[in-house]
Amino acid sequence: MSPLRPLPEFTAHCLDLLASVGPCQAKRMFGGWGISVDGITFAIIADLGSGERLWLKTDDLTAARFLAEGCLRFVYQAKGRDMALHYHAAPEAAMESPALMSDWAQLAWQTALAAQARPQPKKKPRP
Repeated sequence: MSPLRPLPEFTAHCLDLLASVGPCQAKRMFGGWGISVDGITFAIIADLGSGERLWLKTDDLTAARFLAEGCLRFVYQAKGRDMALHYHAAPEAAMESPALMSDWAQLAWQTALAAQARPQPKKKPRP
């Protein structure tokens, strides 16, 4: 983001919370923000109707930890259907400090790296 336009306060706070992963960058994305390190997105900031929230990358293995903490899954409406992404809300307690967020940030980062390493399925051509 340009130095002439500072980041919104919540976005800057989230970058501070996630700094244990590395030098985080925020980029505008779908009305919210994508947070990445070395071009790999591992967190997003989005408002799904109840205010801006930090969402961390998850997969089938890590989602259970987030659900055990009561963290919501990222689900939005599109064309009248619920659509879910592999992101869960950051635990409320972890939003207090970088030290409390560190384990969660590392978990999301490792999940994003693993997803990057997996071969992506080829899309079928449209008829």
